[in-house]
Amino acid sequence: MAITAQMVKQLREKTGAGMMDCKKALTETDGDMDKAIDFLREKGIAKAAKKADRIAAEGLAAIEVQGNEAVILEVNSETDFVAKNEGFQKLTKELGAYLLAAKPANVEEALAGKMESGASVEEHINSAIATIGEKLSLRRFEVVSKTDADAFGAYLHMGGRIGVLTVVEGTTDEAAAKDVAMHIAAINPKYVSRDAVSAEETAHEREVLTQQALNEGKPANIVEKMVEGRLSKFFEDICLLDQAFVKNPDQKVRQFVESKGGTVKGFIRYEVGEGIEKRVDNFAEEVMNQVKK
Repeated sequence: MAITAQMVKQLREKTGAGMMDCKKALTETDGDMDKAIDFLREKGIAKAAKKADRIAAEGLAAIEVQGNEAVILEVNSETDFVAKNEGFQKLTKELGAYLLAAKPANVEEALAGKMESGASVEEHINSAIATIGEKLSLRRFEVVSKTDADAFGAYLHMGGRIGVLTVVEGTTDEAAAKDVAMHIAAINPKYVSRDAVSAEETAHEREVLTQQALNEGKPANIVEKMVEGRLSKFFEDICLLDQAFVKNPDQKVRQFVESKGGTVKGFIRYEVGEGIEKRVDNFAEEVMNQVKK
């Protein structure tokens, strides 16, 4: 029987399982919807689907490095307790190894890819969900490369609450690159340098600062100088190379990197759960809800 997109959509709505899993279930059961649901349940995927509406905002950031290639990824769980689970940490490492080897273009492509076992990545995650009992998800990742003349700076803060991967060109000093990554974890810059800040963002900030100075009643002839000074402070707040180095505040990050003969090519900083709206439940209500079930 030909499996249509509408059938896959219908099964997804009934189970919450992934598109590839639904298509496989329908194919295996010759399009029988009820048997397909049973198929997913037997595989543990329907159990995972029941957790699909839960919020997974905890988890781990992880980094895998192999020669001149590295990947940084974030895998989410519902609770910090599960993030410390050995099975969850094993899953995160397995996903990192897969991403580094396969280099998929995005999360959707990654989930459809095959693990060494032959299962899709999505199936592999769902199997872990069935075992661990919480919603788990691969949220994001980025694969980075360098040359033999460069260094990766890899740093995980608080066991993976924050992960930073940076590339420093022109030096193989990994310790120095890691120090830069530690700085990024602590200070959270938005850009490497002023050159990366868009003209629109700079113009907007200059306009705001100008209005602030005028509202303070400053004479027009000194407003411009004040604005340029404050704009410089704005760049220090958001640009890595303009910031005071955390390990030596008398030195700028730019000066530290140059002292090692390198330049910062770029960085990725993941903070677990950033941008995810976390649900805050009343504990008493949560207990009552469990009792009623």
